[in-house]
Amino acid sequence: MVKYCKTCLMPDTRPRVVFDADGVCNACHTAAAKAAIDWDARRAEFLDYVERFRPADGPYDCIVPWSGGKDSSAIAWKLKFEFGLNPLLVTFSPLMPSEIANHNREEMLKAGFDHLMVRANQKISRHLSRRFFVERGDPKIHWNAGVNSVPVQVAVNYNVPLIFYAEHGESEYGGRVLSEEHRKVRDFAEVLEHQIGDDPYNWMDDVVDEKELAPYLYPDLGRVEEVGVKALYFAYFFRWSMKENYDYIKDKIDFRLAENGRTDGTFTNFDSLDDKIDNLYYHMQFIKFGFGRSVRDACRMIQNDQMTRDEGLELARKYDAEFPATYHDEHLEYLSLTEAEFHDTIDKHRDPKIWERRGNEWVLKAPVE
Repeated sequence: MVKYCKTCLMPDTRPRVVFDADGVCNACHTAAAKAAIDWDARRAEFLDYVERFRPADGPYDCIVPWSGGKDSSAIAWKLKFEFGLNPLLVTFSPLMPSEIANHNREEMLKAGFDHLMVRANQKISRHLSRRFFVERGDPKIHWNAGVNSVPVQVAVNYNVPLIFYAEHGESEYGGRVLSEEHRKVRDFAEVLEHQIGDDPYNWMDDVVDEKELAPYLYPDLGRVEEVGVKALYFAYFFRWSMKENYDYIKDKIDFRLAENGRTDGTFTNFDSLDDKIDNLYYHMQFIKFGFGRSVRDACRMIQNDQMTRDEGLELARKYDAEFPATYHDEHLEYLSLTEAEFHDTIDKHRDPKIWERRGNEWVLKAPVE
């Protein structure tokens, strides 16, 4: 039977989550532990890294992997205007870029940032999206590889050792922390274990050959070491909150929100707006693990004392199972699937331990509670 965290709403079906004897998940323990962190000391540690790893010459002090969303934009703004650094913003293009994201990126760039975007071969990208959606219920596996490899490729090629990622998801949201150092530093072991979970060379088939894997391959580790690349999590040094990041950046730029007042499957209107396929990605999380975007968002806000568990539970019951209808026709076209093939694929990825068929409907055996 599925168990839900007593403090937030996270189920034990989330990959790598751990519950204690009292039924509280490790993400909630991480959130509680933040009260004892000396954030002034963390800030001093951040400044020390900046001083030690910023290049001696060249125009850029660091690289920010940047989607144009509220988290990476808040980081970029703080680095430039609060700490006096000149970051290069690096984007691995969304699979299905949204008009909202294009607007928000342009608003940031008008404030005075340099930006590099890599858009992979679309024939190959769409092929892999379809393949991974059908095989694994996740159309973004190759994108996860690209978003991890491209900023490091740029760091090596531009000789900019310092990279600032957002948060370490394994500790922030409940997962397997490889070591205490990995709460602060992202290295190849972390990327392979948690971000991709696969070797892109396994993706070669009659459509994809080795040369077309270039955007998805991590740079040669010898070159990474030679440049001295240090990839750090900004959230290790400064208290992390997706809502506070949004509140921060909306006062800096004309940050556009979800057009329908909220995004499919949740109550928020400011998160993961850059890729139209994200609505499907989060719905497949609901299909495979029994919790969707509303539970995800509510847990993060509960852990930051921005919402009570009862408030989150009400929202999760209202929105978590919602079908991602907004871009559905575009999803079918992008993935080259018929309506029947699409729904057959979804049903193939339902875990029989958490789903059961009642008449003509699929229902969770243990709904969020």
